[in-house]
Amino acid sequence: MSALLSGTSIVRNYGATPALRGVDLTVDEGEIVAVTGPSGCGKSTLLHCLAGILRPDAGTVTYREQNIGLWSEAARSRLRRTEFGVLFQFGQLVPELTAVENVALPLLLAGSGRREARGVAAEWLDRLGVADLAEQRPGTMSGGQQQRCATARALVTQPRVLFADEPTGALDVLTGEQVLGEIVRVAREHGTAVVLVTHASSVAAYADREIVLRDGVLDPTGLGLGVAR
Repeated sequence: MSALLSGTSIVRNYGATPALRGVDLTVDEGEIVAVTGPSGCGKSTLLHCLAGILRPDAGTVTYREQNIGLWSEAARSRLRRTEFGVLFQFGQLVPELTAVENVALPLLLAGSGRREARGVAAEWLDRLGVADLAEQRPGTMSGGQQQRCATARALVTQPRVLFADEPTGALDVLTGEQVLGEIVRVAREHGTAVVLVTHASSVAAYADREIVLRDGVLDPTGLGLGVAR
């Protein structure tokens, strides 16, 4: 059976500076894969290529046996609104919108009615333990509360793949563990695959498997931050 998501020989440069130099990665349905390594090794670039945010300069990214690198920007954006979810380190909530409006946004962009979208968004805020923040704006929330809302937004469409880029990097240890626990719980319940970028071995421990990047290539020893599983 083919992998749900795969990257083959992915190369990505920023000008004359190589970020990825031929990386291979497969992710199966329901699998949580941690991408670890030191700062500047290409972790976030790999995630952005796999999520269709960036196009590789060479190599292919395949989702359900389709090369999404050949898709238009509009088609890849639509994929991120429906079957992909993206969670960034600082949440990136829209400051002018309330929590429930932020979480409902992907559903509205996908064509859901406002009432339906708000109802589903409220359910996800409740699942993440922040239902009481539904009508608050991000500026009134703590960092952990914002990240829980951002996690709800990333999961509200019940994506097949969640891309989480240093999702606990701006949080204290306890809050980070709570957010990770919610991500893992929801992933297990819905069979969501997760690509989890982190520099911390404690975060990678939540994954089923860990790959280590170093200078834009896979570290075959798996000793960048811990033993590859």
